[in-house]
Amino acid sequence: MKTASRNTDRTAFYAMAGMWVVMLLLTGRAFVYGDAKTPAVGTKAPDFTLISQEGKPVSLNDFRGKWVVLYFYPKDFTSGCTLEAHNFQEDLARYEMKNASILGVSVQSSDSHKEFCAKEGLNFKLLADTEYKVSSAYGSVMNFGAVKLSARHTFLIDPNGVIAKVFLDVKPAQHSREILAALDQLENAPAKQ
Repeated sequence: MKTASRNTDRTAFYAMAGMWVVMLLLTGRAFVYGDAKTPAVGTKAPDFTLISQEGKPVSLNDFRGKWVVLYFYPKDFTSGCTLEAHNFQEDLARYEMKNASILGVSVQSSDSHKEFCAKEGLNFKLLADTEYKVSSAYGSVMNFGAVKLSARHTFLIDPNGVIAKVFLDVKPAQHSREILAALDQLENAPAKQ
């Protein structure tokens, strides 16, 4: 009888632990992050070239002269990532008015990104970082056992290619509004002498 009770307790424990793992995966929190350091505000943004959902190479330097919202996200088709992407899409015209481009990065393939964009009606670039190089360069890799994903981080890069603001505690539901407010603040800040 005690063995059956212990097995039931273990099963309940593992079920509860599994639920927590799923919650953490969907929110992008409480993961072990890679060793790379996050680039600091005021430093040159690490350049890169990745393949977009259209199967074409996209480089950060292609956007010189524009603001860039470089956002890393864990996984296509998950609830938090879908919500975050929908909010960026909803605000896309406002970003364009501010001369800002949105680039999403995750470790899924360009084919996965293509399906995600088609299903969710996304009209901005999603980039495939299948070798984790860009996510690592930006200190945005999270390890979950044997699985590596991009952490939910965002870097606001100015038209000169310099990191203007870093967001490490991203809440998908309000993040686009947060980025737009930061852009307003940065555009209206007095020029440094």
